[in-house]
Amino acid sequence: MIIPIYDMLLLPGMTTTMSVKHLSEDALTELIKNEEQLIALPLKHKLDHKPEGDDFYKIGVILIPQTFKTTPHGINMEVTISSFAQVSNIIREGNHLNGDARVFYDDVDMDQQSITEMLAYIKKQVDDAADKFNGADEILKTIHEFEDLNQMIGFMIQGMQTKPSEKYRLMETQSLKKRTFLFLDYLKRFIETLKIQLEMSEHFAEKANKNYREQALREQLRLIQEELNEGQDTGSKKKDYRTRIEEAKLPDEIKAVADEEADKLESQNPQSSDYNVIRNYLDFLLDLPWHTTETDDLSIAEARRVLDEHHYGLDKVKERIIQHLAVMKLKKDKKGSIVLLVGPPGTGKTSLGKSIATAMNREYVRISLGGVRDEAQIRGHRRTYVGALPGRILKGMKDAGTLNPVMVLDEVDKLMAGYSGDPASALLEVLDPEQNHTFTDHYLDLPYDLSNVMFIATANSIESIPRPLLDRMEVIQISSYTSTEKYHIAKEHLVHKSLQEHGLTDEDLYLSDDTIRRMINDFTMEAGVRGLKKQLDKLARVTAEKVVSGDTNRPLVVEPGDLEELLDRRVARHEKVQDINPPGVITGLAWTPVGGDILFIEATDLPGKGGIILTGKLGDVMQESAKIALSLLKSRLPVNVVSFKEKDIHIHVPSGAVPKDGPSAGITLFTALASLITGIPVTGRIAMTGEVSLRGIVMPIGGLKEKLIAAQRAGVTKVLIPVDNEDDLKDVPDEVKNDLEIIAVTTIEDVLRETLRLNLPRIQHISWLNQDDKGGFFLQNME
Repeated sequence: MIIPIYDMLLLPGMTTTMSVKHLSEDALTELIKNEEQLIALPLKHKLDHKPEGDDFYKIGVILIPQTFKTTPHGINMEVTISSFAQVSNIIREGNHLNGDARVFYDDVDMDQQSITEMLAYIKKQVDDAADKFNGADEILKTIHEFEDLNQMIGFMIQGMQTKPSEKYRLMETQSLKKRTFLFLDYLKRFIETLKIQLEMSEHFAEKANKNYREQALREQLRLIQEELNEGQDTGSKKKDYRTRIEEAKLPDEIKAVADEEADKLESQNPQSSDYNVIRNYLDFLLDLPWHTTETDDLSIAEARRVLDEHHYGLDKVKERIIQHLAVMKLKKDKKGSIVLLVGPPGTGKTSLGKSIATAMNREYVRISLGGVRDEAQIRGHRRTYVGALPGRILKGMKDAGTLNPVMVLDEVDKLMAGYSGDPASALLEVLDPEQNHTFTDHYLDLPYDLSNVMFIATANSIESIPRPLLDRMEVIQISSYTSTEKYHIAKEHLVHKSLQEHGLTDEDLYLSDDTIRRMINDFTMEAGVRGLKKQLDKLARVTAEKVVSGDTNRPLVVEPGDLEELLDRRVARHEKVQDINPPGVITGLAWTPVGGDILFIEATDLPGKGGIILTGKLGDVMQESAKIALSLLKSRLPVNVVSFKEKDIHIHVPSGAVPKDGPSAGITLFTALASLITGIPVTGRIAMTGEVSLRGIVMPIGGLKEKLIAAQRAGVTKVLIPVDNEDDLKDVPDEVKNDLEIIAVTTIEDVLRETLRLNLPRIQHISWLNQDDKGGFFLQNME
């Protein structure tokens, strides 16, 4: 197999490392196993296409792979060159090139003494040339270690100014003696070129010193003319720093620092490295806003209209913003607030920040923090570092041009601590209303007031946010959208936006209400609407193609039955409940990152020794819930459990490849075991969620809204929830609550009564033996 090379010299006896593309590690191993020859063959020219037979020279070298390692750009292969090969009849087979090779060896027509003398002569030539250069000791040391002419020529040619054709001449010369003399010609030419360049450098350095002296004198002359007011009119030029400092109306302490930096700048030579450092610092300091831009009189009604126009739903968030505006209207010196919007992807957290800025009539700045692992990205670099820059916070303030913008800190939960510090810790001062009025960026090195900024942070989860940082923010949860909410968002916002982005109008595409609803239910599976927007974009692209080609009447009407053809296969496969479940099968409710879903808990018995088998990729917490449910069952229904002493109980949760964890399936697991042991089936129209304790108490869970939405979608008619979650029902849409019979339960006795129609008395515990006033004793019971 042929490996193309360009501008490389490979000679027998050399060992080098090559990068090979279009060849996998398995393919290379197979070639070596089959003893197929690898030939490096030089290209005549640098190509921008796949090489063919006419693009190669005829003489190449045989490669013997020693080691190889896969990299993102191909395979790095360490090879030894064994001999020459003349290649003919080159053909391409896919990504590989093959040909006929005639192997021949190097003609060593010099004895050992001649080789030793030639090596010494070349080393002396290099030593003489290197005397005028500093830092060549390492290269000289390497050259002096060579005892082989081919290896020395291959090493030295890399640093010499030789053309690819000249390197090939060395390769095609079979005589070692002729090759060495040809190399000597190249070496002498290179040494002469170095001498000429050295002479020219000395000449230009002398001239540069003269120009530098003249420039310094001219600068002094300019300063003298300015002092005597004899300089030319500079009104058309950019204002100098003194004028900019006066016009900026800086606070006194900031103005003092700016004047000091301006003094330093005037005393610096424009050619010095500190000149540009001071100048960049002054530019940044003067471009920063130091005074609040007065906003127009806030209209609460107008702000509410803007928020409702740009976003459907999100009532909690909108109400919080309206409250903030109302306080600002009453109290003019209201400081900035820190709000954290937490919710699944695609629920409008980032775009909400822009709408808030519009509603508040403020400038909008967005800072993406996802993947930031360097503290200097927040606080900036100190000016002592080369290439120092301010942090993203102050850079955002400079871009805003005002002291009171709305600043969105996007993906704050994806900050990462690295070797350069913890950026989350650097945000502590930024997001603390008691400290951020004197925020200090390392680059600016002056206190800067951030207290008028309204910070809006966004995150998908609060789990990875450090607790001290989380305590500084007001958390507002944005939950998943219901199908109805997604329908309104698509109808009122997404369809028009998608058509506009693809150069279409409402006259080009018509989507019926049923079509949009089927897209939501069958072709997306998410908490937000980002996937729905992608599906609408697909329809827009199909429409654009048909409109341009003239293959359709306008508008293109898309019915629900057309979606399978236009959008490929269905994405969502939601579970549906069954009217009749066998004993031991119960419908449960689960929360996922893309919304809620139902799951089936299946229990069965088999001959054994009273053990329990758990399958379905259950997490530790869910396994513990199953064991608690079994222990609770044995204590509440001991007579029924007696028959199971010689049986094992197997609990399975379908979709075995999907990890499942959490305590909220506790009452579902208990009910499944109770149904199995009693033989009483539970209709699939009843679903439940709740954690169960060893005392039989039903404890609260999270994600109630998403779970109830999933229950309604799956055809459930009755749902059991913990009594402590009744307050969460106010967040559940009325359309969901109207379709479900929601029953709050306190203990597992309530669960058994609603599911299996079993009325068990609540357990009684004897607490102690008490004595009455007459000296008698009685038993006092405690529930």
